[in-house]
Amino acid sequence: MPTLKVNGRAHDVPVSDDAPLLFVLRNDLKLNGPKFGCGLAQCGACLVLVDGQPVRSCVTSAGAVAGQEITTLEGLGTRENPGKLQKAFMAEEAAMQCGYCVNGVIMRAKALLDQNPKPSEGEIRLALDGNLCRCGAQNRMVRAVLRASREA
Repeated sequence: MPTLKVNGRAHDVPVSDDAPLLFVLRNDLKLNGPKFGCGLAQCGACLVLVDGQPVRSCVTSAGAVAGQEITTLEGLGTRENPGKLQKAFMAEEAAMQCGYCVNGVIMRAKALLDQNPKPSEGEIRLALDGNLCRCGAQNRMVRAVLRASREA
C-alpha cells in the first residue's frame, strides 16, 4: 500500500504498488484532471508532475512515485481561485475546445515555466510538442503560456 503525496497531502492508498498512477489518482483520490487518453504514454492527457518533472501517469506505477511530490491540475488552483496558467487558458485566451488534452498541456507548461519563467514562443512550442491536441487549439495554447509567463 503506497503512500502518495498529492498536491501537498499524504494519502495511504489501498492499492498494489504496480497499480497505474492514473487510475489511483482518478478512482481512489477522485482527481479528474489527468485523463486516460491512449494508455501508451504517447498523447500526454495523463500528465502529472512528480517532483516538478512531467510524468505520464498512465504508464507509471503508484509504487514508483511513493513518497515523491505529485502535482495534478487540481494542485495548481481552484475554480474560485485559478492558477495563472489555468486563468490564461480558460478565461483570457480560450485555449481549449474539448478540454481533453488541456490537463497535459497545462502541466507541461507548468514544468516549463518553473524551469524557464520567460520562454520564447519556440521554446513553448518545443515543450508542448509531445502533447496531442486534435481540436486545433495549439496556437491559443501557446498564447496562453506566453500570457502566463508575462504575469510571473
